[in-house]
Amino acid sequence: MFERLLGIEFDEGKRRQLEMTLKKFPLSITPYYLSLIDPEDFENDPVFRQSFPSPLELRVSPCEMKDPLAEDKDSPIAGITHRYPDRVLFHISNICSMYCRHCTRKRKVGDVDNIPGRDEVAKGLDYIRSNPAVRDVLLSGGDPLMLPDIYLNWILAELRKIPHVQVIRIGTRMPVVLPYRVTDELVATLKLHHPVWINTHFNHPKEITSASKAALRKLADAGIPLGNQSVLLAGVNDCPRVMKTLVHKLVENRVRPYYLYQCDLSEGLSHFRTPVGKGIEIMESLIGHTSGFAVPTYVIDAPGGGGKIPVLPNYLVSLSTNKVVLRNYEGVITTYKEPDSYEPIFCDRDCDECQLQLNLNEGEEFNNVGVWKLLSDDDKAISLIPEDNDRMERRVIEG
Repeated sequence: MFERLLGIEFDEGKRRQLEMTLKKFPLSITPYYLSLIDPEDFENDPVFRQSFPSPLELRVSPCEMKDPLAEDKDSPIAGITHRYPDRVLFHISNICSMYCRHCTRKRKVGDVDNIPGRDEVAKGLDYIRSNPAVRDVLLSGGDPLMLPDIYLNWILAELRKIPHVQVIRIGTRMPVVLPYRVTDELVATLKLHHPVWINTHFNHPKEITSASKAALRKLADAGIPLGNQSVLLAGVNDCPRVMKTLVHKLVENRVRPYYLYQCDLSEGLSHFRTPVGKGIEIMESLIGHTSGFAVPTYVIDAPGGGGKIPVLPNYLVSLSTNKVVLRNYEGVITTYKEPDSYEPIFCDRDCDECQLQLNLNEGEEFNNVGVWKLLSDDDKAISLIPEDNDRMERRVIEG
């Protein structure tokens, strides 16, 4: 079918390789997205590479994992990943309109035997209700927009009833691979539950078409803030010119570049991964060379569940007690004079007695976590020690 639609023909060796790949990883592509492939140079086409199986996917290196981000381990109940203190990932669908070859959730997407049912979603809603620290809920999958409008409306309405949920986000690739899903009815449904934010997933300028622009325009006109999360993929967008063109087209369509992800360590993705140095090179080509709001944050989603770690070129050259030495995007070396006298404000977290002229309406208490715990004046911790630290174990034994 694929060959007939594109007017191409694979030789027998290539066909056998593809059949072997499909036994492990499926093929699914929307007719719209398929129509973007250039049949004259399909093997180098960025859309083809993101959507069509490659025998290289069968080369699973020792560092690759089924669940590289430990989402299942950070899942207190089915459907919820609770990694950060104030937000959760809510898996409400595991079906997408197509199967992206670089998907980090290859273990889940398309598993028709494990589709989250209404009961599972209801339990996820109960978890969010019972955790007042959760102020931000990201609906993910699969693709949440695969759900019928009426069902999605129910989920959004239930979330909006929860007082401590301030923001609802939706992660979707529909504007990229099936923009016709963004109907007037869907937009009207989303608009009922503001504030709703949408992050989509454009990886290459070629994906921005008249149809995708129309979908983005509908969402933006409805007052929905739009962001984009790209994945750095070898042979697709690992080029400063490609990425600069992409971010320019995004902001032109009222989509702010949000993240540029280093490709995850999911099974069979070695051929897509670039050195981190390539990402730094791309960031050097963007910072200072285009509008600040057009520059995404380059991140590595830490294997094992450590979360997103920003990675940037080094602009801090050196520092002393009274001066900081910096360099800019041109390589100009400059200095910033520190204040001669600075009296830090001691914070004991007794907000009722605070003398700062700062009115924090609806302020709430929070627990100190991570590096912020070490910076907090009211916390006694002086270090963070990894679990199973050999030196600490020796102390216990010797003591």
